[in-house]
Amino acid sequence: MFEQTFKNVDDTLRKDAGCSSELDYVEQTSWILFLKYLDDLEKDNKDKAELKGEVYTDIISPEYKWEAWAVPKDKDGKIDHQKELTGGDLEDFVNLKLFPYLKKFKVDAESADTIEYKIGEIFSELRNKIQSGYNLREVLNKVDELHFRSQTEKHEMSHLYEDKIKNMGNAGRNGGEYYTPRPLIKTIVKVVSPSIGNKVYDGAVGSAGFLVESFEYMKESKDLTTRDMEILQKETFYGKEKKSLAYIIGIMNMILHGIEAPNIVHTNTLTENISDIQEKDRYDIVVANPPFGGKERIEVQQNFSIKTGETAFLFLQHFIKILKAGGKAGVVIKNTFLSNPDNASVSLRKLLLESCNLHTVLDLPGKTFIGAGVKTVVLFFEKGAPTRKVWFYQLNLDRNLGKTNPLNENDLAEFVELQKTRADSENSWSVNIANVDKTTYDLSVKNPHKKDETVLRDPQDILDEIQVLDEESAEILNAIRGLV
Repeated sequence: MFEQTFKNVDDTLRKDAGCSSELDYVEQTSWILFLKYLDDLEKDNKDKAELKGEVYTDIISPEYKWEAWAVPKDKDGKIDHQKELTGGDLEDFVNLKLFPYLKKFKVDAESADTIEYKIGEIFSELRNKIQSGYNLREVLNKVDELHFRSQTEKHEMSHLYEDKIKNMGNAGRNGGEYYTPRPLIKTIVKVVSPSIGNKVYDGAVGSAGFLVESFEYMKESKDLTTRDMEILQKETFYGKEKKSLAYIIGIMNMILHGIEAPNIVHTNTLTENISDIQEKDRYDIVVANPPFGGKERIEVQQNFSIKTGETAFLFLQHFIKILKAGGKAGVVIKNTFLSNPDNASVSLRKLLLESCNLHTVLDLPGKTFIGAGVKTVVLFFEKGAPTRKVWFYQLNLDRNLGKTNPLNENDLAEFVELQKTRADSENSWSVNIANVDKTTYDLSVKNPHKKDETVLRDPQDILDEIQVLDEESAEILNAIRGLV
């Protein structure tokens, strides 16, 4: 039923002049789903309070509750068409009353880790784009058919929402940035293996896939006590996200998976000077797929010891700095990071190898990220001791990846098993850092078991590198001109 309801909602939004892409469909569905979820959550909390003989205090005022404005019902549980708002009346209520009321929660909330604060934050970032009150009425009636009361319902809804996020990749590059294949995320989380009490962080949180999968992994890791669940809910998962839509989707995704007040902040992580990071700011676990290919402004680069315009390289510096001593990380990055000869790349490899134990590199095939042609690797490292030996695993598949043949968990099963002991195989080998050239710190993936293998660089990677070098030269020239 849920799947058909989602399809019907999308069909209605396609008819609306204010919604033009899959990105809009997900955004507009999100705020409506959130309010329906909130209504069911309040009903559950009220029932629990009554069983304990306690008085429950409502979050939402009576006139703004779902049953008051969205889908009013009569005593028989049927839609009350006498009270039902539609057309211009519904538009005016949502835009002029409901949204301003919900925005105020951010100011009135006791603290940022409450669901009240998240309500205010979400509705401060959003606006209703559904221009027709009649289309909005259709959507509300369809969403009212959904329920979030049982664990089965919540589980099904969370999976369908994940599918919607995945489909955003078809809406263009910006949508694709938010989605990392779930089999890859699950594998990274398995290797990093977070445990109850760890603080888990993603500074490029996107749709919060890494935090959601870490939550699922930790829930299954042991029989949870009430205190364990409280720790997971409030003291475990942290993220930052720059883009408004991704921020909303990330919060919604975590809520649908059972984290009621996600600790996600809407901010540009890279505007934080890494020299200001103190011990209290650090995390036990970092899992992330930072955006690559971006070009950051000079003023942003000043926040980092290694200056570069490449967004992913700045994020990697941030992650190294924000990890606690002994902390563990799994970070996706372009494979050219391992071999680029420019000064920033060499300096960053040196920093990583000297300040962390880069124990594992997972080399992924092309098209792992649907819609993106770049090849990527996953860096697994622990902070505190320098790298002595790097274990490489090259994922060689007997098929080409794509929309009809995406990556799956079975593809990565051998990697997960061999990684436990970092054993040699046809697809894996180790490199002693003592044998690495200390002028380049080149860590190129060169499988010694494939003697005839000739690694040809992707033409786009070569063009990207030329652009990086050109930009570095331009920056140096501009700096020289400024001194003259």
